[in-house]
Amino acid sequence: MLYSNRNLNFNMEMIILLVNRNQLLLYAVTDSRWLGNKTLAQAVEEAIKGGVTFVQIREKEASYDEFKRIALDVKKVTDKYNVPMIINDNVELDADGVHVGGDDMSVANARKILGNNKIIGATARTYERAVTAVSQGADYLGIGAMFDTSTKSGTTHMTKELSNKITSYADIPVVGIGGINSENIMSLEGYGIDGVAVVSAIFKSEDIEKSAKIMKEKASKIVRES
Repeated sequence: MLYSNRNLNFNMEMIILLVNRNQLLLYAVTDSRWLGNKTLAQAVEEAIKGGVTFVQIREKEASYDEFKRIALDVKKVTDKYNVPMIINDNVELDADGVHVGGDDMSVANARKILGNNKIIGATARTYERAVTAVSQGADYLGIGAMFDTSTKSGTTHMTKELSNKITSYADIPVVGIGGINSENIMSLEGYGIDGVAVVSAIFKSEDIEKSAKIMKEKASKIVRES
């Protein structure tokens, strides 16, 4: 585990960060739209076998009960492979943690609800947002959008300059998000990130395991050095 001596607004004591850079190398964000008859749990297992190191459940169209069922099924898989699984925006369901976006509850509020033993990630599209998330106790940042993406409309692309400003400041892992695939990932070399978060590059593929393997190999070549 990583230790941080940040001055936190809600807790001045030293805290333990629950994820490290290696665990965020290939961060899979789920989307069931492309899976056909395959369950999300099956798809996630294939992705992990291919090299996915972190999983975020993000099923926007699912009802609460369906989302809960999906999350429980996927958690069995991620526990089997000792891969962290977090939930998008939802602090009520049992998972290893949550990821909060810019329009969701603050990191500080999520931490008050979940305590210090759950992972909390935060989206940071600006330097100011990154500073706030770090000060409130985020365990990692997701910065972007790196490229155009079908899951978020009207996003502004993250520049290399801003990416390096954020990664130089943050004493926690930082992953690039937004439209990253096997064709464009190599252009992120020099952005200072510790990993990439991907959706369609894995789950839209007919061969999820193979696609995850390719993405992991490429991700390992563009992340910042220790």
